[in-house]
Amino acid sequence: MNNKKVKVEIWTDVMCPFCYIGKRKFEAGLAKFAHKDEVEVIWKSFQLDPELKNDGTLNLTAYMARRKSVSLEEAATMSEGATQKAAMVGLHYNLDKVIPSNTLKAHQLAHFAKKHGLQSQAEELLFRSYFIDGQDIDKDATLLQLVEELGLSTETFKGALDRQTYVPDVKADIAEAKALGIRMIPHFLVNRQYVISGSYDSQTFTDMLTKAYNEEQQSPIPINIEFTQGDSCDLDGNCD
Repeated sequence: MNNKKVKVEIWTDVMCPFCYIGKRKFEAGLAKFAHKDEVEVIWKSFQLDPELKNDGTLNLTAYMARRKSVSLEEAATMSEGATQKAAMVGLHYNLDKVIPSNTLKAHQLAHFAKKHGLQSQAEELLFRSYFIDGQDIDKDATLLQLVEELGLSTETFKGALDRQTYVPDVKADIAEAKALGIRMIPHFLVNRQYVISGSYDSQTFTDMLTKAYNEEQQSPIPINIEFTQGDSCDLDGNCD
């Protein structure tokens, strides 16, 4: 039975640059929280571009230019902005190497890892593979390598991938996000009462965790929802 006082549900997509940044800021905020052992973190799937197909020839700049209907120069400027913000939290993005990929298979890996208690570790490896190593996360070979890094069975995961075992879990997360009106990520939902939508500073996360914990000590019944917004990506292709 789970007796943890604070539950944090985080909707992300591996191809969202602010989701990796937001992960780092959340982790920093969690590290400063006095009761971090009382926090349950659940990562949930979200797809910014579920119809994306790429044979490996489409780079990130061209993809962004096409998706946002801007020039290649404007798209490159957007990428530079994300790179600078990533550097501020110790992440060294190589966006010139990024291969825009459909993330359905990557989300299946996250759910496979969740079954083994390694979901947060899987999310980290997926983000690293995409934004830093420039790997194609839609390829089975890439994902199997990450499964091996996690110390899990590549044979079991390949079978699950072939049978689409975890697709219903991915779709359920996405349907839940739609039902909650979530259109931008990262999206942090704390105790189903507090929302941080976007990549915010670490202290904001610490403060919200503290508030949620203190209120849970007094009463487990949520009264209202508080909303805070930071850097994010949305379903229309906007990342700012």
